[in-house]
Amino acid sequence: MSTTVSGIGSTRSQIMLYSEKEYLQQSTQAYNNIINAAKQRRLLVNNDQVNRVAKRLIAQVPHYRSDAAQWNWEVNTIKDSSINAFCLSGGKIGVLTGSMTKINATDDELAALIGHEISHALRDHGREKMSKKFLTSLGILAASSAGLGDIAVSGTSLVGDYGINLPGSRKLETEADLLGLEIMVRAGYNPQGGVSFWNKVLAQEKAGTKVDFLSTHPASEKRIVAIQEHINQMNK
Repeated sequence: MSTTVSGIGSTRSQIMLYSEKEYLQQSTQAYNNIINAAKQRRLLVNNDQVNRVAKRLIAQVPHYRSDAAQWNWEVNTIKDSSINAFCLSGGKIGVLTGSMTKINATDDELAALIGHEISHALRDHGREKMSKKFLTSLGILAASSAGLGDIAVSGTSLVGDYGINLPGSRKLETEADLLGLEIMVRAGYNPQGGVSFWNKVLAQEKAGTKVDFLSTHPASEKRIVAIQEHINQMNK
């Protein structure tokens, strides 16, 4: 099976042994935990840029997955200096303010980041990873109370208290990169924002800034080249 009907990855058969219903419930619970904690700590903020960009991207999801149009999409911005964002199964988006302030992100660059995370949700990469773990070890399902491929307890920030974005395979990261580019183009954004976003993130690291995002989304010249090559293909 394939969770999406068009775009990058749609022709790849995915192994899905983990319950979609259970995974969705656990995603929602994990998201609610993060948002409730943010409210208690008064770290939820309203960010017009995040809301504007996410709205335009979400409008494109039916093109790739019809049931995603019925998801109860939520978008929240959390005050945190880290560069990071996530989108859990069912359309639960969270963006950390450092994603804008640390790199002075343009709308195109923010669209590349959020589009990447939306792609993970559309392709159900977390559930796919859990299913693969199930195949390799029948006892692995109980290893994580969250049961989510993109969530792990790590870090010290608020989101890290619940944990987000376990490293994915290179294949899944590439799918999210390239499908995210397609989504942002459909939404009217310049895909070159994907290149400039990664260049800015790398510049932060080279300047000595600890970038947690890079621990789960390793940036490299190869990654940027692959993004640029896909942009060139889309422009033909």
